[in-house]
Amino acid sequence: MQAIIHAQVFDGEKPLPDHAVIIHAHEIVKVLPTEELPGDIEIQCDLGGTHLVPGFIDLQVNGGGGVLFNNTPALAAIRRIAAAHRQYGTTGFLPTLISDSFDVMRCAITAVDQALADGVPGVLGIHLEGPFLNAAKKGAHDADKFCLLDEQGFELVTSLSKGKTLLTLAPELTTPAMIRRLTEAGVIVCAGHSQADYEQTRRALDAGVAGFTHLYNAMTPLHSRAPGMVGAALEDEHSWFGIIADGHHCHPAAFKIAVAAKQPGGALLVTDAMPSVGSSEKSFTLNGERIAVSGGRCVNAAGALAGSDLNMNAAINNAADFAQIDWPEALRMASVYPARALGMDDRLAHIRPGYRADLVALNECHEVTHVWVGGALHET
Repeated sequence: MQAIIHAQVFDGEKPLPDHAVIIHAHEIVKVLPTEELPGDIEIQCDLGGTHLVPGFIDLQVNGGGGVLFNNTPALAAIRRIAAAHRQYGTTGFLPTLISDSFDVMRCAITAVDQALADGVPGVLGIHLEGPFLNAAKKGAHDADKFCLLDEQGFELVTSLSKGKTLLTLAPELTTPAMIRRLTEAGVIVCAGHSQADYEQTRRALDAGVAGFTHLYNAMTPLHSRAPGMVGAALEDEHSWFGIIADGHHCHPAAFKIAVAAKQPGGALLVTDAMPSVGSSEKSFTLNGERIAVSGGRCVNAAGALAGSDLNMNAAINNAADFAQIDWPEALRMASVYPARALGMDDRLAHIRPGYRADLVALNECHEVTHVWVGGALHET
């Protein structure tokens, strides 16, 4: 057993000043005041009074470290993406595949299964963002890859043997019965890249849609007489939405309104990160098109957004600023709430005995200094 000592612990719910966390193997064994630490426990790290918080969980990671998952849907790419985001405190994530062919989807699912079997640090499953989307709201996706969700598609998206599968689809292009089948098969269904109106979205929610992908972007907006998908997402008490706190995908005021409108736990931070995160190379290729980072934005030649250059620690600090919420609540938006959305909050995103030792240490400026994934220390 080893201990992290002299930490200002935020356990996911409340602060615990000057506490120690005892770790054995992958798990947290005990959390207690540092002064009560038994003398026979090995001290692994003395934080000297800085912060220790639950690891961050990102449900939408397209790439990092110079790698785009679509371009390299393989185990080595997942390892590199995980390492790129880990330095910013992300200890759990879903490698995200933007709309692609069924053959590429199979490769991606196989790679995630291999990553889970090999215990690649941080991998929790896969996010399939498409290809069952509406071309009218394609965003940076290749509409030529879009298709309807048939039996072959159902078998494919339910084929991951381990971990969680999150699927983003346009609910108006499928049926409530198919959404129910997906949820009964264990798939977490999200709505996005969609022209669905308010009524269609409500029917999809009733059928089992659990969340919304990058709120505001690529969906029908909120109008006074046509609430649209955004209105349904903000109104619904049981679903959640992912939102990108980079100041580009939505205005800070719109971000604040969305967080204030939703019940606690309903607004989740996601990065929608591209290969530029954790890389000195600030351009990449998506669907044969060059995407460049300019002013913190990932844009194509026409200036349209194509994912983000955002890391999760920056998203947390932005969220606290944009929504004018306290930092612990912004931390929950990047840890507790995503874990709950995945149905994994019984073992992730809290600093408690029996939970996996996924932890992030930050200095007084909220910069990441140390990361633990499953009890293994990674200095940044």
